[in-house]
Amino acid sequence: MSKRLLWVLLLVFPLCLHAQQDSLANDVQVNEEVEVLSKPKFGYLSYSAVIRLMPEYEQAQKKLDLLQQRYDEELARADKEFNLKFAEFLDGQKNFPENILLKRQKELQDLMEKSIQFKSELQTLLEKARKDFGAPVEEKLNAIISDVAKQLQLEYVLNTDNNTYPYISKESGVDITALVESQFK
Repeated sequence: MSKRLLWVLLLVFPLCLHAQQDSLANDVQVNEEVEVLSKPKFGYLSYSAVIRLMPEYEQAQKKLDLLQQRYDEELARADKEFNLKFAEFLDGQKNFPENILLKRQKELQDLMEKSIQFKSELQTLLEKARKDFGAPVEEKLNAIISDVAKQLQLEYVLNTDNNTYPYISKESGVDITALVESQFK
């Protein structure tokens, strides 16, 4: 019987040893995969700095500046009209009968309220224009960032604006600013 046991052990031991080696090889492979997966591959840039370098941004900013100038001119015209009516009111208030005085005060009050409302509307319109003019520029920049990230096989890209990430390891991430900028020059 001991010969039989010896033969069985001789046959089974190499199979167990081979299975254990396969298990160790699988463990090493799994560990390597986990290590690869645990090392994030990311890029970073300052979105606001890069977008300002785009020619499209400059064009959008010029349109916005022109619109702002037109709004400012209209505000100046409305202020001039109000100041003129107010000066007339001050000059004649001593001589106006009470009903005309009340009527002029009401006109000035209405002009002031319309001016305040108009300034508020202008702020809303300017903010909408800023978004409308900026949307195509941001879409283009986002597409460029996406293309660069795909080329470098990055998992994600961080925006470093507003000191969101005060420290980024140069070994872990890659600054993609120059690559992105090269796409729109």
